[in-house]
Amino acid sequence: MTDRYSINVNGSSFDWDLKKAAYEFEGDEVVLFWINTAFKTFLDSIEEISGENAARLVLETAGYRTGEIVSDFYKRSIGKTEDILKSLPNTYVTAGWGKTTIDVLSYDECRAVVRIENGWEYKVNKAQGKTVEGSFLAGHWAGVLSGLFGKTVWYRVLKSQTSGDPYSEFEFSPSGITPQRNIRSLIQEQERADMLALEQSVAKRTADLVDLVKEISSPIIPVLDNIIVLAMIGRYDEARAEELLTKTLSNLPEYKATFLILDLTAISQVDEFTIDLLQKLVQASALLGTSCILVGISPELSMKIVSSRYQMQNIPCLSTLKHGIHYALAQEGLHISRK
Repeated sequence: MTDRYSINVNGSSFDWDLKKAAYEFEGDEVVLFWINTAFKTFLDSIEEISGENAARLVLETAGYRTGEIVSDFYKRSIGKTEDILKSLPNTYVTAGWGKTTIDVLSYDECRAVVRIENGWEYKVNKAQGKTVEGSFLAGHWAGVLSGLFGKTVWYRVLKSQTSGDPYSEFEFSPSGITPQRNIRSLIQEQERADMLALEQSVAKRTADLVDLVKEISSPIIPVLDNIIVLAMIGRYDEARAEELLTKTLSNLPEYKATFLILDLTAISQVDEFTIDLLQKLVQASALLGTSCILVGISPELSMKIVSSRYQMQNIPCLSTLKHGIHYALAQEGLHISRK
């Protein structure tokens, strides 16, 4: 029993060295895959991990680069471009890459039309249930012709066996498109998509937080009959001040409050919006028949009120909420006593 086997098929040599576990096609080592099972699984895995668009670009780029390798190999072994393009269709059909025909060929224009029938990529795509032409063989021939013409060419799909045509047909012509540019475009597109998704996520989160702040900030707390407390919390800008004013004044009639105690203890920053808000709350509440009492005024707030020249002679100002409640009760002729 021999360890070496050789056969010539359609002008292409196949060699096996069982002792070395080597299988060669045209003098270089190759490996066999079952198209509908093993190779399909290989490509499915790439697509599953990287995504359909990225996988398509991976195959297209790999096809282009292997095409450059093929053109370089045959330029060294055969030499003339004309002879290479005459022999390549036989080589590809022998290797199981499909029946390949070069229908149009112009060396001056660096243009070609290549037809592929029953190529391995079509068989894989069919097994995958796809209806869109694959990108490997088109990219591969773009690489082959770019190497042979000495000028970058790219392709457009004229017919697609995967889409239902009797064969796939690609037109190749000079172009500024390259796999590298396609990779950069895909990365930029992905970055834009990621940025948009992040912006949308931030916008939604911000909107949720704004709604939450509106719900929990400055709550109106009924304390006793005719007495309510409004706890002012945090920093007030123009929008938040307007929101608080509208919310408070719309709810005052419901409580039929005689006194509104404004608890300013938790105000974190004092500015013109805060002072303006206090003035509007006091004045508007008075028009609704409710008197305001200010409690918990900080030194910073007191200085800001003085510098604003806001008149507060008729507004009770007390140090704590407890004192404010006792004051309001006293105005009603009531007081809190132990049992």
